[in-house]
Amino acid sequence: MSTLSGWAAPSSGSSAIGPPLAESFYARDVLVVARELLGCLLQVGDTLGRIVETEAYHQREPACHGHNGRTPRCRSLFGPPGTAYVYRAYGIHRCFNVVCEDEGVGAAVLVRAVEPLAGIAAMRKRRGVERLEDLCSGPGKLCQAFAIELEHDGTSLVDGPIRLFALEGGRPRASAIVAAPRIGISRAVDLPWRFCLAESRFLSRPRPTPPQVAGTRD
Repeated sequence: MSTLSGWAAPSSGSSAIGPPLAESFYARDVLVVARELLGCLLQVGDTLGRIVETEAYHQREPACHGHNGRTPRCRSLFGPPGTAYVYRAYGIHRCFNVVCEDEGVGAAVLVRAVEPLAGIAAMRKRRGVERLEDLCSGPGKLCQAFAIELEHDGTSLVDGPIRLFALEGGRPRASAIVAAPRIGISRAVDLPWRFCLAESRFLSRPRPTPPQVAGTRD
């Protein structure tokens, strides 16, 4: 357990960073990991934030990049659990994903939004905006704020440049998590595989509505 100077504790009230998430955390059902990443900490260099929104993707559904099998673009998606899958969307934005389940299975969690906690001056400079809620309220925004680049694709989240930590005492209550359909896709739009901390002001838009308690794989 450790602390990082210069960051404000989130609403959980805890100021202690727990241990790094182990490979075994990621080697589970992608929907379980997507929910349990909420409240965890994302750290890249001196920037730190609390994950408040995720989306799950699995090769068995057509919105996943791995639906048609492994390609050079999505090779990392099929890597070991705890691998970073970073790709460029719309030719502009980077998107950061956490690879889950067994190696060889195309399953990952897209980190959609983060509550900034430390390194905020650097985030503002990279993003060119001042408002705290606008720094990381979307997958492209948070990658820009955290300087997550395509070169991070395929790196380990266990001992690589992108690290994920538990927050001591910071796991959200089940009642605080809502599930809703994923956004920004045109296929499998009915699956409620977007998970949010409903009361967070750092979510991407549109906010999930109507909210429903997060469930299990349909």
